[in-house]
Amino acid sequence: MAKQIFVNVPVKDLAKTIRFFTALGFTFNPQFTDENATCMIIGKDMFAMLLVEKFFKTFINKEICDAKKSTEVLLALSVESREEVDNMMKKAIAAGGNEPRAPQDHGWMYGRAFEDLDGHIWEVFYMNESKMPEEMKNKN
Repeated sequence: MAKQIFVNVPVKDLAKTIRFFTALGFTFNPQFTDENATCMIIGKDMFAMLLVEKFFKTFINKEICDAKKSTEVLLALSVESREEVDNMMKKAIAAGGNEPRAPQDHGWMYGRAFEDLDGHIWEVFYMNESKMPEEMKNKN
C-alpha cells in the first residue's frame, strides 16, 4: 500500500506559482526545491510537485494538457470547516486565481473550486459525515 502521494503538476512560471500558493497558506520543502520544481506540502504524507513544464516533459512521452483549455484532473482538498473553504477561496481569488463555478452545498458537504495561475482546478470542500444521508452511509 502507498505511504505517501506526490501529485505532479506542470506550471509555466515556478516563482509566480510559489507566490500564489504561499498566499493560500501552503509551505514548501526546500530539500526538493530548485529552479525546475518545488514540493508543496499539502498535509501529512500529501505533496504536490510543481514542475516547470520543460522539466515535467522529461517524465512523459505525450503533450502537456493546456489546463486553461482542457481539464485532465480535479485536485480536491478537504478542510475542517465551511469557513475554511470560503477563506481559502478568498485567498485564491486575491492571489490571482478565479472561481470557475458556483459553490456546491449539499447540506452535509460544501465545496468550491478555484483555478490556479495555470488553469488547474483545485476543489476545496468540507464534509460532515455525521450529516451524510443514510442511504449513502449504508453503501458498504
